[in-house]
Amino acid sequence: MIEITDKRECCGCSSCVEKCPKHCIAFNEDNEGFLYPVVDKSVCIDCGICEKVCPMLHPADAIMPQAVYAAKNPNEDERLKSSSGGIFIALARAVISKGGVVFGAVFDEKWEVHHAYTENIEGVRPMMGSKYLQSRIENCYIEAERFLKQGREVLFSGTPCQISGLRRFLRREYVNLLAVDFICHGVPSPGVWRKYLQEMVVEDSARRAAAGKNTVLPFLKSLSSIEGIEFRNKRLGWKKYSFVVREKSGSKARQNSVSLSDKHYENTFMKGFLADVYLRPSCYNCKSKGGSSGSDLTIADFWGIHLVMPDFDDDKGMGLVIVNSDKGKEYYDALGMDSRSSSIDIVFKYNPSYRKFATPHPRRAEFFANINRPLTENVERILRKPLKDRLKGKVKRMIKKVVPETVIKKLKCE
Repeated sequence: MIEITDKRECCGCSSCVEKCPKHCIAFNEDNEGFLYPVVDKSVCIDCGICEKVCPMLHPADAIMPQAVYAAKNPNEDERLKSSSGGIFIALARAVISKGGVVFGAVFDEKWEVHHAYTENIEGVRPMMGSKYLQSRIENCYIEAERFLKQGREVLFSGTPCQISGLRRFLRREYVNLLAVDFICHGVPSPGVWRKYLQEMVVEDSARRAAAGKNTVLPFLKSLSSIEGIEFRNKRLGWKKYSFVVREKSGSKARQNSVSLSDKHYENTFMKGFLADVYLRPSCYNCKSKGGSSGSDLTIADFWGIHLVMPDFDDDKGMGLVIVNSDKGKEYYDALGMDSRSSSIDIVFKYNPSYRKFATPHPRRAEFFANINRPLTENVERILRKPLKDRLKGKVKRMIKKVVPETVIKKLKCE
């Protein structure tokens, strides 16, 4: 049976929970806000199926891709509403046009993330855009298997470990399955996100309003007043994306008004996420990277496009498409994307998360030991550089101001 003794060995994919024939495995949330399987031993028959479907216990071999592309959706509106190049919605439309079903991550009523499916293009739109959280799979593997057995086309999108989990759960190949993953930096804690929403979105906006600060932005009374959350809004461009929260409003003049808008590198939650402070422990030991998840297509941002294909970059979003199978190639070729060929070496150089997993922030344990502190205070304290490093940086900046750059270069050469 599944027994988690080392949390780095559980990616939370949910395959064991959904496959258990006695339904005796449930998810429990730990003190870091992540879900882990717990077995009811009084019901368990020790059949071993949960271990057989675990992708962490049975990692697949990495494969080399068939092709790599830089790609843009020719529909500019769809591209601007996407995190990168607008590839996902084009794939979803292709599957739905065949009477198929699309699975992807959506927000729930509490603005946490879970997987769901849709049979129409309207249902795809909430699945668009990055959601930097671990999505709850719930019963989506079971639902996907049901549709596959009916002979319907199924597009299942998720993190590499979720696609690995789906493959292990199904335990056979389906010609009507299109598995799509993305290059994953790692999944941050849903518990930390919950704390962020309450402290920074609701409580802080109320404090600002009471103090008369930032009154141009309306404040949120509760999570139910949120209309939408975008981790990757492109109002400042694709490369300088913003984190945006929109408020519900009955007034047409203030419809979808912005309550919070931060550049991604200034937002509290994003700073901790990008610094690897509160990723799931298995993300520091990922076994589904580098083409080992079993996906047919891997989609992501084509970082570095301004250097390798500057004439192709318009800062409205550039997709990276990695073709891993004949089925993936067939689907991609039929999309009619505006694309150019690239290479896996370019991916290795500019998007290293494709094959390298994250390194835990050295003060990660300290962050969670102080999880009851206000989140902004906790994140800023953890990310603050030691005094000697700050002084060293200050001295370097002072030298640059008074010493000509040519002299500095000469000294380095000597």
